[in-house]
Amino acid sequence: MALTETKTVDQITVTENGTVLYREATRILKDDVEVSKTYHRTSLTPAQDLTGVPSNVVAICNTAWTDEVIAAYQAQVASQQQQFGA
Repeated sequence: MALTETKTVDQITVTENGTVLYREATRILKDDVEVSKTYHRTSLTPAQDLTGVPSNVVAICNTAWTDEVIAAYQAQVASQQQQFGA
């Protein structure tokens, strides 16, 4: 009876404002048969530090986060901060 654990990124989504959402699935296998699965979701905003992020997610971020996307996101955040007095 061998128990193994695998983690894989099974979903990556890029939103209109450049936010990257990804889901990691953690699977527990007993003799190669899945006995448990859990999910962990993470969101990344344009220009965020990608240290420790899975390489396939980093590749999507590097493609999606153009200079224009980053500038638009930062302008959106600044506008919201000004609007709400932060």
